[in-house]
Amino acid sequence: MISCEEAQHICDKAQYKEASLWERVKLSFHLMVCKVCQAYTKNNGKLTSLCEQAEMKVLDRSTKSEMQEKIDELMHQEDLSNTQ
Repeated sequence: MISCEEAQHICDKAQYKEASLWERVKLSFHLMVCKVCQAYTKNNGKLTSLCEQAEMKVLDRSTKSEMQEKIDELMHQEDLSNTQ
């Protein structure tokens, strides 16, 4: 029997089609006996559905990296001006 923490982790992976067949089997057995994880799985599904309906967009990795570099650069400049 897997722990609730592991079940929730597998649930998250399954939501994005990243869980193996064995993980999904273990999750199914856990969900047969655990009401808390059943609720977590149900709510996870609802959240995914709402996000899809909202047509949420995310930034690609290169854009995120560029933004992070710019933030780091600005923070470094601010640190330098505070030390003077």
